[in-house]
Amino acid sequence: MLLSRQAFATHFVIYMCILGVGLIQFPQLQKLINRKQSASLETLEKEIKSENIRLNFLQKMPSFGYDNFIADLVYLNFLQYFGDDEIRDKTGYSLSPEYFEVILERDPRFLAAYRSLSISTSLYAGMPERAIALSEKGLKSISPSVPEKSYYIWRFKGVDELLFLGNAQAAQQSFATAANWASKFSDPESQLIANTSQRTAEFLSRNPNSKYAQISTWSMVLNNHVDEKTQKRAIKEIEALGGKIVTTTEGTHEIIFPPKD
Repeated sequence: MLLSRQAFATHFVIYMCILGVGLIQFPQLQKLINRKQSASLETLEKEIKSENIRLNFLQKMPSFGYDNFIADLVYLNFLQYFGDDEIRDKTGYSLSPEYFEVILERDPRFLAAYRSLSISTSLYAGMPERAIALSEKGLKSISPSVPEKSYYIWRFKGVDELLFLGNAQAAQQSFATAANWASKFSDPESQLIANTSQRTAEFLSRNPNSKYAQISTWSMVLNNHVDEKTQKRAIKEIEALGGKIVTTTEGTHEIIFPPKD
């Protein structure tokens, strides 16, 4: 009984230490938000460097079995960082991949994190290579059934490869794999993803410069519950490729493709 209590006490102390390290970030990020009207760029950059040091520490520190807890805490930190548009307009999004180095190292099966990784690191930070490398590393711990709907990770990777690296061959393979994984499930969502991913892969196999494939991929971004800024970028890219956007009464977007690919 004594040993059991000692073990519990030890784990409790470790848990509180990890919690403390994570929560330390919230006041400092909040401090940035509160000071954004008057803070100089130099001050903001110092805060960003401090945050980067903290993320490096969280990436390397022992987890004591609390990997998922650390991943969740850091993901909350990321959402606060990413959502502060006014500061991001001044300092950029260069810390985005650093958050995901921690998150996906601790929990490579954190499905929602991969979507945020693609948008924040490829689209906003302009680092698609980092996003793809992190996805590839995480995919080593993932199977078609774990986590549920893991085929989306291959789609996010394909989006980055096609739209931000222009690597049509790699994107074709990613979309084909997404189609293969999704086809293993009979629910309507999985079947829809299997069909659309397969069509995109076929477009790319016939024509690596396919406008249809690029429009289809931007439509994935558009319909992926993204922020308004990303929606506007996706609509602009679709229209530049000759596509048209129709907003339904349900608020979803339907794409009208140009007559020729």
